[in-house]
Amino acid sequence: MAPSVSRREPFAARLHFVPRALRGAHAALIGTLRGYFSRAPGWVLLTTRGRRTGLPREVLLPCARTDGEIIVISTYGTRSDWFRNLRKDPRVEVTVRGRSVPARAEIVDDVFHKRAIVSANPFFPAAPFGPFNALARTALRRPVVASLRRWVTPRPVVVIRPERAGT
Repeated sequence: MAPSVSRREPFAARLHFVPRALRGAHAALIGTLRGYFSRAPGWVLLTTRGRRTGLPREVLLPCARTDGEIIVISTYGTRSDWFRNLRKDPRVEVTVRGRSVPARAEIVDDVFHKRAIVSANPFFPAAPFGPFNALARTALRRPVVASLRRWVTPRPVVVIRPERAGT
């Protein structure tokens, strides 16, 4: 029997005014810690084109990295500005190892596919010390994956594939 799927937006979407209000602080954080975040394994600097202006828009997002792909989940559902921008134009740029590279974003809406993605590539909170990371990836893996599988149901998952040189 297939699990019931709710099409309503996540509760967090109603709180989207919070990141909009903190836009300036977010930009200052990125500017100050750009060197760290452009190389940190659990973060991606994503640049989209404004859906109305066409101007570059940069956002810092938590991510999971796989071989050749970057996976992000829109906490605020379809209300996130970065998500709306890439829905209009899936050509994006990501900062990888300190350099900006062109990429293409694919929105995954199918619930079974989203759940398979987070099951194979669970997001773990990055901790500044090894023992917690080891615990999260071993003993806590099953509950984290189970929680993520429920959490992504109403949220879009985005798979970003950096373009290879010469393609």
